[in-house]
Amino acid sequence: MTGRRPPAARGARVTDAHELLKTAIDAARAGAAVITAAHRSGGRIAYAAKARNDFVTAVDRESESAIVSVITARHPDHAILAEESAATDGGGAIRWIIDPLDGTTNFIHGFPVFCVSIAAAVSRPGGASGEDVVAGVVYDPLRDELFTATRGGGAFLNGERLGVSEQRELSGCLLATGFPFRAQHLLRKYLGIFEELHGATQGIRRPGSAALDLAFVACGRVDGFFEMGLSPWDMAAGSLLIAEAGGASREFEGGDGFLATGNIVAGPPGILEGLLAIIRKHYP
Repeated sequence: MTGRRPPAARGARVTDAHELLKTAIDAARAGAAVITAAHRSGGRIAYAAKARNDFVTAVDRESESAIVSVITARHPDHAILAEESAATDGGGAIRWIIDPLDGTTNFIHGFPVFCVSIAAAVSRPGGASGEDVVAGVVYDPLRDELFTATRGGGAFLNGERLGVSEQRELSGCLLATGFPFRAQHLLRKYLGIFEELHGATQGIRRPGSAALDLAFVACGRVDGFFEMGLSPWDMAAGSLLIAEAGGASREFEGGDGFLATGNIVAGPPGILEGLLAIIRKHYP
């Protein structure tokens, strides 16, 4: 893909990460098989509301079951954090972060923008708090686009090396975003950010799948992304893709704790700083 090439591989845990990546790919394909079969059947998709504008279908749960089955068969001692089931503690240093169907509302309506997102994270050594995502997959089953990354090993789309956009000015940017549908109390702040960025860029798109939006940042299809109120499974794999493609992801305050806060802004270095400068005006 065209765009800014990432820095040279850092080499940390690459061998282990590639083993985890193989599991993630196989698990993503297992979950995607469930999703595509349901999508192509053309039948009505029944759903339930978990919260306002936050839905779940039987397909979400069946996809998650297929994904978890692949992972636990190979790594029974690993912890699982998945969207549709209770978290499990495997007692080890590795945790899987899973969104079995990112873009459920799109899926319900037959809007063809949804994906599977799977990441493997490793606890930081020496008793340090937090964890590092070391392998990640975002898979768009309708287009058969498999985005993959390992920490220190680069990011790829169907085997082709990725690089983030070379755009350096907000005035030339196309951005992706998502409305704060889970966090309605943030809507006013979000609209202030949106209004200023709408006037400062060439356009803003809201496809409805945060994981795919982040993958699109990694391959340069969009120049940046921001959203509020997300969950770790929306961001974990995509943020690794971006890092390994030469970009970065930050929380609105500028730190790296977006998996905890749920607020994320991502893009190439120059664009990221421009986005943060505008966001901080409205979200101090």
